[in-house]
Amino acid sequence: MNELKMNGPEESTTLRRKVPSKSLLLAVWAAGIGGTFQYGYNISIINAPTKAVQSFINQTWTERYNTEISTQVLTLLWSTIVSIFTLGGLVGATVGGTLAIKFGRKGTLLFNNTFALLAAFFMGLSYPTSTFELLIVGRFLTGVNAGIAICVQPLYIGEIAPRALRGAMAMGTSIFITGGIFTGQVIGLNELLGKEEYWPILLSTICIPAIIQLLALPWFPESPRYLLIDRGDDVACKKALMWFHGPDKYHGEKEDMESERVSALGIKPKKPWELFTDTSLRWQLLTLFVIHTFQQLNGINAIYFYADYVFNQAGIPANKIPYATVGTGACECITALTCGLLIESLGRRVLIIGGYCLMSICCICFTIALTFQDYSPWVPYLSMICVFAFILSFGLGPGGVTNILTTELFTQTDRPAAYMIGGSINWVAFFFIGMIFPFIVNGLKQYCFLVFLVICCLVATYIFFVVPETKNKTFLEIQSEFHSRKKLIAANGTEGPLLSTPM
Repeated sequence: MNELKMNGPEESTTLRRKVPSKSLLLAVWAAGIGGTFQYGYNISIINAPTKAVQSFINQTWTERYNTEISTQVLTLLWSTIVSIFTLGGLVGATVGGTLAIKFGRKGTLLFNNTFALLAAFFMGLSYPTSTFELLIVGRFLTGVNAGIAICVQPLYIGEIAPRALRGAMAMGTSIFITGGIFTGQVIGLNELLGKEEYWPILLSTICIPAIIQLLALPWFPESPRYLLIDRGDDVACKKALMWFHGPDKYHGEKEDMESERVSALGIKPKKPWELFTDTSLRWQLLTLFVIHTFQQLNGINAIYFYADYVFNQAGIPANKIPYATVGTGACECITALTCGLLIESLGRRVLIIGGYCLMSICCICFTIALTFQDYSPWVPYLSMICVFAFILSFGLGPGGVTNILTTELFTQTDRPAAYMIGGSINWVAFFFIGMIFPFIVNGLKQYCFLVFLVICCLVATYIFFVVPETKNKTFLEIQSEFHSRKKLIAANGTEGPLLSTPM
């Protein structure tokens, strides 16, 4: 009987902790709308005005030089406008962590909107001034904005979330990326801003999320973990914790932060190169490299490349294909939300390993379907199923979990530098796949998915043997698991897997 009396309040407290407060949800929204939402939005809106912008470049060139632009130069300029976003993202990722240490997580997110507003101004000004070079400048600045956002927003969300909800709350990063992609696809439809004459307005709409964040985010506190460990401001930390979690629920989080502060006493936030010289972080860094590199090289880009062809083969009219593409964006949004609901119950390992395994199966099915595309009228529909199944698997696995692991594998003094490294790897891989992907497809055709099959299998195997489950663990407990593995290796002289870690 006593046992029942004791368990009642504990179960009630646990239940309350599994439901985020309204303050937390609003803080995630305020951080995300001008953060990774911009990343997804800028990836997708550039597709709709392709022909219109190329026509504008050709017209401007003719007016300047009294001759039509050559196809090669036009292709080069358009490719530069599209790909300079990646270079800007790399620059943003390399400075994001440093800015987050100097100005705070919230301060950096607010400052980052400067780049989005400048980009909107330059791209909107390009048409009335007949200066297509401003599009290159604007796209570079949107890249810087996205690079900083994808580095700092997960830091902020991961640090304000309670331990029991860290995975679900951190899914806000992926939810806003997919939400940005979906919104960009919808806004780019002909019925809205997809018409040829509206392209300057379409490219300038990136100022809207920036303005919303500038109005909303100042009402929310700075990251309590940053205030306590980096700034040493105990009073501000307590106020922030009470604001986010309530006056009766913040004590457990404060204890975790105090433990981490004690372990970090006298240690300054590390630079990226200092992480590489720290042998205790070898496995975390290797994991960071693997999950970020192969998030871009796992075949998701190939799926989108083949999507239009598959939809066309399935009999969808060419003018209706953009609507089918919007369906893929909606599919990504749904999986991100689903992942957010499942991640605290199933754990990180199950989702990311399961996602890569399902993607491997989809690679096999898609290769077979594309090979026998003309053999039967039902095969193109199998290809369509494979497209959506692959996107679902990616969203449930690597698309959702990668950023969460980056937050959880490192402690406070290492985390900003880890995000700088992970972000840089991500952007370099993004650029790399953009450069070599056309050659892979032209050389291997549909068999390119066999390459992605091998990649997905290898990543799933690596995570199974190396990466521990991080669900509902403090950052110090996660670090301790990696240290235990290192000691086990030193004692045995072999690099055995983390077999002691449950799924």
